[in-house]
Amino acid sequence: MATTTASETYPADYVEPVRRTLLPERWYIHAALWVICLIVGFPLFYAVLVATQNNSNVYAYQFLPGDQFENNWNIVMNLANLGNYMLNSIFITVLVTAGKTILSLLAGLAFVYFRFPGKWIVFGFVLVTLMMPTEILVIALFRFVNSIGWGNNYLALIVPFIASATGAFLFRQHFANIPAELSEAAQLDGANPLTFLIRVLIPMSMNTIGALVVIQFVYVWNMYLWPALIIQGQERQVVQVGLRTLVGADVGISFGPLMLGAVIASLPPVIIFVLLQKQFMSGFALGRDK
Repeated sequence: MATTTASETYPADYVEPVRRTLLPERWYIHAALWVICLIVGFPLFYAVLVATQNNSNVYAYQFLPGDQFENNWNIVMNLANLGNYMLNSIFITVLVTAGKTILSLLAGLAFVYFRFPGKWIVFGFVLVTLMMPTEILVIALFRFVNSIGWGNNYLALIVPFIASATGAFLFRQHFANIPAELSEAAQLDGANPLTFLIRVLIPMSMNTIGALVVIQFVYVWNMYLWPALIIQGQERQVVQVGLRTLVGADVGISFGPLMLGAVIASLPPVIIFVLLQKQFMSGFALGRDK
């Protein structure tokens, strides 16, 4: 019985793309990317292994899971009280991220669609603050916050960081790329600026909002210097400072609980990035199609 080949059954313009799909022409690039992914992911994999081990296993370079996970979990959650630090960080980070996003949307709306004296001067000051890291302002901010009685308080961790020069600049650039005809059409329909923002701009800006949420969530979650200065007790402390309690100055470092705490503290930013990965990747692609 005669046999037929794929080229005889299907046209050549169909068979060739299928072959390229099954065996990429640049297979060495894919192989290199896999190697890079393994190299980048190895420290996280090793941290998870260490989280289940004791110090003797770590010093022996054991690359198998240990039997100390339950003990390390008890140290992290019960003795070091990392769960309370996690709740504090989640509470503060969610509020700051929401506040930054809302104020950034309003600032972008004002800079693009409003006319007021000195608008470019104000926007210039926003750009200047964008270039100034928080660390150079921390002493003045510390004195001011203590002078108004916000020391050792959640307000000291939330209010000073609600305004975002990064978010204002990002939404100003994004709204500037949206056709002005939409604003004119909304005005003809009788929509006020907030209605235009909620019903038109926000639905068109979900990718940019997602990108800003990821950036600000990670930034606020990883704050260490300011919480360590302004919060004195442990009830309101954040998780990045709380991890320091796992390093005992009198007994040395126990690597298992320390790595377990670090892995647990890394989960919320990873979850946020995974959930908003699509928005984050396309959030800075501003074009006419938006």
